[in-house]
Amino acid sequence: MSKISCSILTISDTRTPADDKSGDLLSQYVVDAGHALHARAIVKDDIYAIRAIASKWIAMPEVNVVITTGGTGFTGRDSTPEALKPLFDKNIEGFGELFRQISFEEIGTSTIQSRAVGGLANGTLIFSLPGSSGAVTTGWTKILLNQLDINFRPCNFAELIPRFKET
Repeated sequence: MSKISCSILTISDTRTPADDKSGDLLSQYVVDAGHALHARAIVKDDIYAIRAIASKWIAMPEVNVVITTGGTGFTGRDSTPEALKPLFDKNIEGFGELFRQISFEEIGTSTIQSRAVGGLANGTLIFSLPGSSGAVTTGWTKILLNQLDINFRPCNFAELIPRFKET
């Protein structure tokens, strides 16, 4: 089976490669699930800087999935949804809804401040998660792990990735 190729983008005005715990977690989750880590980057919380990197990855036929962490709240310069949504050809409404539903069991009504989003752009799946390591773990273990597994039934996103081909 071919590996799904994922790129990870941490969005933060303060994180560096030395202290990017959420990016480290996501990268490890991707590799542990048997997928390929195509690229990883950290970008300041700036709509146009986020779009530039996401657009670059979306344009690469070898990238199947982009997962972002950070910038989904309401404070300061949080602007990940505003950066990514205009790039989507289709919104995955259920991703954010399901993330908040699951997160409610863990953090209660604080989940209302999460603006996790998902979409499809140029055949690339894009998922944005909050920046905490707990949110990354929730998003990966409770949603993305199964949805990026071609064997998960009754359905999964892996089988719908237009550019992903099993060998």
